[in-house]
Amino acid sequence: MTQSKKTKEMTIYEASDFWGEHDFGAAEDIRETKEIKFDLRKKKYVGIDLKLFSRIKTRAKKLHKNEDVLINEWLNEKVRV
Repeated sequence: MTQSKKTKEMTIYEASDFWGEHDFGAAEDIRETKEIKFDLRKKKYVGIDLKLFSRIKTRAKKLHKNEDVLINEWLNEKVRV
């Protein structure tokens, strides 16, 4: 990768998926980053039926999204007043 080429910003979920599928040792052009920004928010976790979660996971994969992101989008749509 050249210095002028910009890297795409990604969410923590996208980074997790990426490194779950790629080998860090194979990336020759990785450099140490000097600036990292985090958007930390408190979260509340709720139980979801496993069969329902499996269907959500399938839908999320088709939409190229993380399950958490898709569920939050749906909940935000439902509670908008």
